[in-house]
Amino acid sequence: MTATIEHNSKKYKIDLSKPLDISIAIDTTKENINAWYLDDPKIYPVSEGDWTGSVQQGADVNFNNIQFNPHSHITHTECVGHITEKVYSINKNLEKFFFLAEVVTIAPEQIKNKDFVISKKQLQYVLGNKKREAIVIRTIPNLSDKKSMRYSNTNPPYLLEEAAEYLKEKGIEHLLIDLPSVDKEKDEGKLLAHNAFWNTKGVIRMQATITEFIYVSNNIKDGTYFLNLMIAPFENDATPSKPTLYEII
Repeated sequence: MTATIEHNSKKYKIDLSKPLDISIAIDTTKENINAWYLDDPKIYPVSEGDWTGSVQQGADVNFNNIQFNPHSHITHTECVGHITEKVYSINKNLEKFFFLAEVVTIAPEQIKNKDFVISKKQLQYVLGNKKREAIVIRTIPNLSDKKSMRYSNTNPPYLLEEAAEYLKEKGIEHLLIDLPSVDKEKDEGKLLAHNAFWNTKGVIRMQATITEFIYVSNNIKDGTYFLNLMIAPFENDATPSKPTLYEII
């Protein structure tokens, strides 16, 4: 199933039958990805009196409650409402879902305070003169344990403020990364990268999004793709999402 896309006066072909899923699901049958000091997510059948919503337990249907936090337990996409006093909804501000994206691989570098970070210089190197609407950042090492990592109190790598500022200046509207946050785990609430990317000191970039907790398989090569940024329709600052890449053929 091939499609031809005209984008900025250029034509591209993609195969819609070959999606490349870069999301991490909630899976309570095994150790789930987790951050921000919360308990694990829960999926459990509704129970009312003698009735339990499980076919195995005699019900006609499976009827489950799901308890989770999008920032802690699953691939999620967030808007500026994540950090502003006024609560903006990702479901209202993300109005388009298909973008030209660049997949890049970066090894976070250690700085003086021993943190590992992604710098402006690194992003300049991988992006060069390319004009893209979205960037998908895969950090290395890139092991499959990223899909079940317990990040709380581990001080994961993050973006320097200058790096987020650079992406804003480049016109990148959608930033996707395989870490729990673009900012340092404990930064006294400064959220420097979030604020820089969304330009909160100027005209806020309401349409811009940050997607965290992705997983980009090593089978996916660096390069240009089309990105389908699918979200669940929650009126909230963030929502579970299923970003999917399509190789250009």
